[in-house]
Amino acid sequence: MPSNPPLVIGHRGAPGYFPEHSRASYERALAVGVDAVEPDVVFTADGVAVVRHENEIGSTTDVADHPEFRDRRTTKLVDGGPLTGWFTEDFTWEELATLRCRERLPQLRPQSAEHDGEQPILRLRDLLDLVDAAETRRVGVVLEVKHATYFGSIGFDVAELLAAELRGAGWDTGVRPLIVESFEQGILRELRDRGIRGRFVYLLEAEGSAYDLTAAQGEGAPTYAQQLSPAGLDRLAREVDGISLDKRIVLEDPSVVARAHERGLDVFVWTCRPENLFLDPKFRRAGADADLGDWQGEWRRIAETGVDGVFVDHPDLGVAVFSGHSGSPR
Repeated sequence: MPSNPPLVIGHRGAPGYFPEHSRASYERALAVGVDAVEPDVVFTADGVAVVRHENEIGSTTDVADHPEFRDRRTTKLVDGGPLTGWFTEDFTWEELATLRCRERLPQLRPQSAEHDGEQPILRLRDLLDLVDAAETRRVGVVLEVKHATYFGSIGFDVAELLAAELRGAGWDTGVRPLIVESFEQGILRELRDRGIRGRFVYLLEAEGSAYDLTAAQGEGAPTYAQQLSPAGLDRLAREVDGISLDKRIVLEDPSVVARAHERGLDVFVWTCRPENLFLDPKFRRAGADADLGDWQGEWRRIAETGVDGVFVDHPDLGVAVFSGHSGSPR
């Protein structure tokens, strides 16, 4: 284990135990000692930043059980692909506040699904205030901006909405530990240009290309693999503070971490989950997808690469494996 262990980040709170992005999920993550929590942010029709993994909420709320919203179900083109369901931008905040959170993977995580219907959706401001109230130490927020190009295409000024939200909550000055991340670099530049102080981190998947680049450049858009080449990392080092990688990338090529560090980039990895379904095949064990595999082995392999932060669904397990964490964000 490296002498400077990675930050442990509660991915959507603690969704191994409670429905993702619910207050109980974040409270569990804070209680077990994470260094930071990670909310995903999308928007309502009236411009309120809400904490949801996607703008489509059919699988993570009880919206389908509300007859008054039945006619809101529709199909949209989001990030270049068709998606059917209910979308946050078709609801006001007052309407969304009537919904309750549900477990997205109930067959895989029945313990979490036992809490379906208990808690309402959170606004970003609710989450920031919750983190502020953590009494024992400073806890960071890793704010992921979702679908910025899509929301921009339908008239939302995503950067200004988020900047206003962060200013209003006192999270814009750099006094509180803030990381902003996105799969789209453009929104990171815009937020920095608006004076938001924090670390800006670019998310990369194991395959494909970023949607904002594809929308602008078509087939000529660079792939994620090209962006992780020496020339690609040189460019990223001039534009962002760090990169956040699908764990497949790091497990297949651990040297990418050192190459990024040589250029002054922080490296984060997502997502560490203990169930067989999510583990690299080398670390799976006999049993069902929901059974726990050799998660300790996989996570230690990731830690040995020297990454700076890891996203975990079960924060207590993450704190146990990535032990010796700093207790406050670096």
